Amino acid sequence: MKGRDLTELAFRNLREAILRNSLTTLGVAVGVASLVAMLSLGVGLQTLASQRLNKSGLFDAVFVTSKRGMRGMNGDGPRPATTKTVKPEDANPLDEAARQEFAKLPKVTEVYPQVRFLTEVRFNGGRYSTSVLGLPDSSRANGTFDGVVGKAFSSPSAEEAILQSEFAKELSAQPATLVGKEITLRYAQRQQSSSADIANEKDIDQQMDDMMSGGISIVSREKTLRIAGIIDTDPSAGIGGFGGGRVFIPLRVAEDLHVAQPNDVQEFVRTGGSGKPTYMALTVRVKSPKDVLKAEQAIKSMGFNTFSLLDATRSLRIVFTVFDLFLGLFGSLALTVASLGIINTLVMAILERRREIGVLKALGATDRDVRSLFFAEAGAMGLLGGVAGVTLGWLIGAALTWGTTMYLRRQDLPGVKISYVPWWLAGGAVAFAVVVSLLAGLYPAGRAARLNPVEALRYE
Repeated sequence: MKGRDLTELAFRNLREAILRNSLTTLGVAVGVASLVAMLSLGVGLQTLASQRLNKSGLFDAVFVTSKRGMRGMNGDGPRPATTKTVKPEDANPLDEAARQEFAKLPKVTEVYPQVRFLTEVRFNGGRYSTSVLGLPDSSRANGTFDGVVGKAFSSPSAEEAILQSEFAKELSAQPATLVGKEITLRYAQRQQSSSADIANEKDIDQQMDDMMSGGISIVSREKTLRIAGIIDTDPSAGIGGFGGGRVFIPLRVAEDLHVAQPNDVQEFVRTGGSGKPTYMALTVRVKSPKDVLKAEQAIKSMGFNTFSLLDATRSLRIVFTVFDLFLGLFGSLALTVASLGIINTLVMAILERRREIGVLKALGATDRDVRSLFFAEAGAMGLLGGVAGVTLGWLIGAALTWGTTMYLRRQDLPGVKISYVPWWLAGGAVAFAVVVSLLAGLYPAGRAARLNPVEALRYE
C-alpha cells in the first residue's frame, strides 16, 4: 500500500469517529501540555537563575592573587594546589605589568583591581568609621545600581559616592535627603618618597612615617565627595568584591587615591622599600562563564593563584537537572494515561471495523499494510495531540509568568519570566507524543493484522 493511500485512509477513519478520536487526541494534548508546562517551568527557573547569577558578575570572573600573599601571621595556613612548590620570594608580583598581561588573554573583557580600604567619614560634624570600595564602570551594565535612590555615578571619574542604606541611616534619619550633599573621606595614602620628602609633609602621621621612612611613607589624606545616591543592596557582592562595602566610589577615583593596602607593608619588608606598587587582588572578567576555565589555566601558568565560582555553577546545574528530571516524570504520568486512551480507541476501532479489515485483506492488503494503517492512525493522533499540547503548555506557562509578574509588582518588585519553552523542548514533546502513540498502537495494530479475512467478512 502506498504511503499516500495509507495517509488518506488513516485520516478518513479518524474523521468517521470524530468525537471519540477527538477526545483521545485531547487526552494526548493534555498529557503533552502537562509535560511541557512542568519542564518549561524548570527550564525557565534555571534560565532565570543563570541570568541573574551571570548578571551579578560573579560567574564570569576570575579572582587573581599573588603567590607572595600572606597565609597568616606565622606564614602558615592552607596552600593552593599547584604542580610544583613556588617560594613566595620567587613568585611573580601582581603589579601593573601582570594586569596588562591578563588583559591580553583571549575572551578577557576587562581587568581591574579590588580597591577596598577603611576610612573615616566626616559628615555634619560627626565621624564614622566604615569601608570604601571602588566600583568599575562596567557595573552599570550588571544591574548594580537597580533601585538606587538618586542616580548612579555621572562618569567613571566623577568625584561622587553612593552610600549603602544602612550606613546612610547612621548619617541621617532620612537617608534620601543625603543625595546631593558632601562627605569627606579621611584615609591613609601610600607614597614613594625619601626621608627628606617626608620631613616636609605637613599632614603626616609621624608614627607611621617612622615605620615606613625607608622607601615609602603613609600619609593622611582627605577627599571630599558628593553623595550621588543611596542603595539598599550591596553592589560589591556583584562585582567580585564579595560584599562588605558601605561607601562606593568610581574605581578610577579609588585608584587615584593611592590608598595604602596591607600588601604594601609586605612588599616593603620583602624588597627593603624599593619595590614597585602591587595589587592585593585583581578581578579578570571574561565574555562568558564557559571561558572561565581557560582563563584560569592561562593565569595559573603565569605563576599566580586563581579562584572562581565555577564549581558553584556546576552544583547549581546538578540541582536543576534533578529538578527537571522529577518535573518530567510527573508530567509523563499524564501522557501515560493518555496512551491508555489511544489503546482503548484503537481496540474499539478494530471491533467496529472488522468487516473493513476483511475487505482490505480480500483485496490484497497484507498484514503489514493493516498494521501500518493502525500505526498511521495512532501516529496522527500523537502528532495532532503533541502540537496542541505544546501550544497549551506554552499558554499555561505564559499564564504562570503573567500571574507571578502581577504578584511581584504588587510587592514593588520587578517582574520575572519563570516559564520558557525552547525549540528543543517543543520539538522533543511532539516527537515524544508520537513515539508514545506508536507504542500504544502496537497491540491494536498487531491484533488487527492477525484477523482472519474470512471471519472478518462474516462479522455481522
